[in-house]
Amino acid sequence: MNLRILSYNMHRAIGFDRKFAPERIIEILQTYNADIVLLQEVDEGAPRSRELKLAQELAEALDYPYYAMGHNVTLRKGKYGNATLSRFPIIQERNIDLTIGKHKRRGCQHTTLDLSKYTTSARFLDVFNLHLGLMANERQKQAGLLSRAKEFRELSPDTPCIIAGDFNDWRSLLRAFYVEGLGFKCATDKKNDSGNCKAIKTFPSFSPQGGLDRLYYRGDALQFEAAKRCRLKVSKIASDHLPIIIDFEIE
Repeated sequence: MNLRILSYNMHRAIGFDRKFAPERIIEILQTYNADIVLLQEVDEGAPRSRELKLAQELAEALDYPYYAMGHNVTLRKGKYGNATLSRFPIIQERNIDLTIGKHKRRGCQHTTLDLSKYTTSARFLDVFNLHLGLMANERQKQAGLLSRAKEFRELSPDTPCIIAGDFNDWRSLLRAFYVEGLGFKCATDKKNDSGNCKAIKTFPSFSPQGGLDRLYYRGDALQFEAAKRCRLKVSKIASDHLPIIIDFEIE
C-alpha cells in the first residue's frame, strides 16, 4: 500500500502578502493529495481568519472524512494549534502539552490511525504532529517531554510511528536524539556529495534557507520511498513555510 504524508506550517492561511487566503492552502493540498496531512498554526474561531474552524473547513473542502484539532494557544478570541486530516479512521487523539516554563505555549497532537482495512502488516499508525519552540534548549526539553509522554512511552519500537511537523531545528541538533536515541530514521534528510545529511530546506518559503519542517519514522512496516518539498508557485506566498511531502510503502 502506498502512503503519502504531507506536513505544512500553514501560518493560519495568511500569506506574505498579509492576505487571509485559505483557497491557496486548499490548492496546494489538493495538488499533492496526501493520505495524511499534518498542519501547524491552524486557527479556530479567530477574527484574523474570519472566525472559521480552519481544520474543519479544509477537511470538508478536500474531502477528508476524518480530522482532529489540537489547541495550543488561546487568543483573546479563538484558538490555534495543530490539525491532522486523514483518509483513515482516527480511533484516538490527544493534545500533548509541550510548553516549557514561561515560553510560548507549544503542543504535539497524537493520533492513532486505523489502517486495518488497507493492510494487514500495520494495523495502526501512530502519528505525532508537533510544533516546537524557538530556543535550542527549549526544543531539547520538549523532545524529552514527548519521549516521556504516555502515548509515546507505551509504543513498541516495532509499532509504525511518525513524528513530524515544524521542529524549528535550524542546526539539526535534535537529529541524534531521534535517530540514535529513539531509533527513528529521518525521511527529510538528503545526503550531499561529502556524505553528510542535510535537511530539505523549507523556510522561508520564497527563498528556503533552513530545514525546519521534518519527518522522523520508525517501524519495519514503513518503507521509505521519497521525500520532497512543494515547488508550486503559489506556495512561495501562501505561507512562510513550504510543505514537505513524503511517500512510504507499507508492506
